[in-house]
Amino acid sequence: MINCKTMKIKSFKDLEIYQLSVVLAKVIYKLTEKLPREEKFIIRDQFIRAVTSIGANIAEGFGRDTTKEFIKFLYNSRGSLMEVEHFLNLSIELNYFKSEEIKEIENRCDVLGIKINNLIRSLKQRSITS
Repeated sequence: MINCKTMKIKSFKDLEIYQLSVVLAKVIYKLTEKLPREEKFIIRDQFIRAVTSIGANIAEGFGRDTTKEFIKFLYNSRGSLMEVEHFLNLSIELNYFKSEEIKEIENRCDVLGIKINNLIRSLKQRSITS
């Protein structure tokens, strides 16, 4: 079994993907303030639940006993990231934002997704070779 401690990481807060998830959450919080008032408890609420779930799953997975469990939570985190991307797309389709406005956010999502995938791949490889 692989433990993150073998990777010299003492806390989930040390993981780059966790740090990126916090930055993304802050950006989404700010972006969704611009949504129409009637969307406060509809799209905004879903946006916030999805984006905060990314970091929460990373933290919870890190705290689990096995690499297999950590990987499972990383998949959950990646799924939440896809939800954020869905709500970005939906917001464009509903004309709440222009695609140019959220290009940087989409880039952040792409980078975070790649890094989550890379960690999953790395953890799987380490567990195979151990």
